[in-house]
Amino acid sequence: MAGIWINSGVEWKLGSPQEFQDEATLHRLIQENPQLLPLAGSPPLTVLGSQIRLGSGLADILAIESSGRPTIIEVKLGRNPEARRSVVSQILAYAASLQGLDIDRLEQGPLRKPLADAGYESILNAVQDQDLEGEVDPDSFTTSLQGYLNQGDFRLVLVLDEVSDELERVVAYLDALTVQALTIDLITLKVYDVKGAKVALPQRVSPDLSATIPHTTTTRTRPAVPRKILSDGADVFRASIEDITGETRGVFDRMIEWAKQLVSLLNVSLVTTDLGNGKFHLRPKLVSGDYLATIWSEKQRPSIVVVRSAFERNAPNSLRQVERLIGSTIGKWAAIKDITPQVLEVLTAAYQEASGLESHNVDSDGLED
Repeated sequence: MAGIWINSGVEWKLGSPQEFQDEATLHRLIQENPQLLPLAGSPPLTVLGSQIRLGSGLADILAIESSGRPTIIEVKLGRNPEARRSVVSQILAYAASLQGLDIDRLEQGPLRKPLADAGYESILNAVQDQDLEGEVDPDSFTTSLQGYLNQGDFRLVLVLDEVSDELERVVAYLDALTVQALTIDLITLKVYDVKGAKVALPQRVSPDLSATIPHTTTTRTRPAVPRKILSDGADVFRASIEDITGETRGVFDRMIEWAKQLVSLLNVSLVTTDLGNGKFHLRPKLVSGDYLATIWSEKQRPSIVVVRSAFERNAPNSLRQVERLIGSTIGKWAAIKDITPQVLEVLTAAYQEASGLESHNVDSDGLED
């Protein structure tokens, strides 16, 4: 029997979950902690807003995966009569209203106020703010999001404290029939009091689809989402710029040599990421796993992206130096496109600070004398 088992010193007993005072309490718990949801595939979620107007109703929570796939979340308590079957028709109606929207209409319509209230200009900004390493590629994300909207390929999530057998059967049947377009997560979430501490127990209900539709043999089709391919060192990155010549190639070569110099000077490793569509990253990686700077090769244009949170954790003094150099405050991240020797010098000092070493003398190319 699933649940929290507690031993008070005599025997093990199944604990009794606390009863949610109302649906708003469960709703708030999910909205503030979407990472609690054990979703199929474990995608990271960014909550875009709650009580979002979709068609004639209000969707409890609208979120989005980092791949660009929209997620609609409905929250119900088991004692609510709608928790048996009506919740399914509700969430399908919201999905039908969302299908076919273009991104601008979604941002300027249902999401206009929620995004503005959260301080975001767009869905992309919201997702980038949740990505600690700034890995969300704007072009790929936008293309994927619009593809999901066009196809109506969404994730639907039903969260309840108790799931009835009837709802489980309905979801199993629906999931089997819609396997090409939708992912449906049916989740129970209970909260227990264990010696004064609250313990959340989220569980994904996995109905036996074979018992509902025994001969279903379908495969999912998704909008193409580029996969990241990681490789050690700078060789793959260097190969990606072989066709670039002239001054631009010189900038790339200086950045690569700068990154390789960090490896020889400090306890730093290099990682190349192939994002697809001719886009590559080269990253000097700290022992902590953080990247202070990322060399970008996108559309054959060189730039270095710096991430504020990584600087705050590893090189806070150098953050101020970088901001003075580029003449502006770094928000979530900033792309430096004018790659001067001074830029490389300051970034070298940042990696030295992060490694706990004194600054080395650097020459005009930002490298050690």
